Amino acid sequence: MENPPRFGRLLTAIATAFDADGGVDLAATVAIAEHVVATGSDGVVVSGTTGEAPTTTVPEDGEILAAVRAAVGDRAAVVAGVGTNSTAHSVEIAGQAADIGADGLLVVTPYYNKPSQKGVLEHFRTVASVSDIPVMLYDVPGRTGSSIALDTYRAAREIPSVVAVKDATGNPAHAARLVDLGYEVYCGDDALTLGYLAYGAVGSVSVVAHAAGRELRAMIEAFLAGDHARALALHTRLLPAFDAVMGVPNYGATTAKAALELLGVLGDRRVRQPLVELDDDEVADLRAGLVAAGLLADARV
Repeated sequence: MENPPRFGRLLTAIATAFDADGGVDLAATVAIAEHVVATGSDGVVVSGTTGEAPTTTVPEDGEILAAVRAAVGDRAAVVAGVGTNSTAHSVEIAGQAADIGADGLLVVTPYYNKPSQKGVLEHFRTVASVSDIPVMLYDVPGRTGSSIALDTYRAAREIPSVVAVKDATGNPAHAARLVDLGYEVYCGDDALTLGYLAYGAVGSVSVVAHAAGRELRAMIEAFLAGDHARALALHTRLLPAFDAVMGVPNYGATTAKAALELLGVLGDRRVRQPLVELDDDEVADLRAGLVAAGLLADARV
């Protein structure tokens, strides 16, 4: 295999744990980071969508980043989610992340206000100018309501620190165009990772790795080593887990935390509103998917 990219092959966008009073539980959040690094992740993304960043404050984001970096920063890349739909707010978070020592910044396309492509590019340029920390752009039109155009990608590549993309557009073939522009491309949709690798992606920013880190890492490594049959077999084995974690309406932080609870990593599955934690029936469905994928020994926890 070629040398790994700067952030590694497998990153987990980790959940943020909350205590009974609704505050951030730093110890439990660190336990999540420790768990995913121990089970195959080369890095973690904190304060992303799965980390419930829309409902955490700037001080909380700083505390989470500092705690996770102190715990796993010597063994894994720590990327800070700093993207919002306000450039000034994103600059504030990015500056804080730089001061704390993040290894990378994840910057999502501004959502809800749907800026023009010129506005998107200027947003990226302004946030990236805060520091020389490597930037991973995040294209997820299902959440933001807009996509990054190829010309915008081409122009953004001229920003020295913009080096990578988390692509959650659902279009693996598009990855080849981004690779051709010089980006390190990460799949942002677990079920499509194998397809993205075939089009030149370097790895994945995963949610399912909360429960299947070893298997996802093995799949990526098998594909890159040329053992495509083994990679496909591992992918096929994980299909029930992909469906259980990512294939339901109430997915993401909710399913990641419930999976961690089932695995004994977390003691609860609390989320902040407007999210609601999985109910018992939803947990039963999640458990069945993890069991079918071989990630839980049986249906009892």
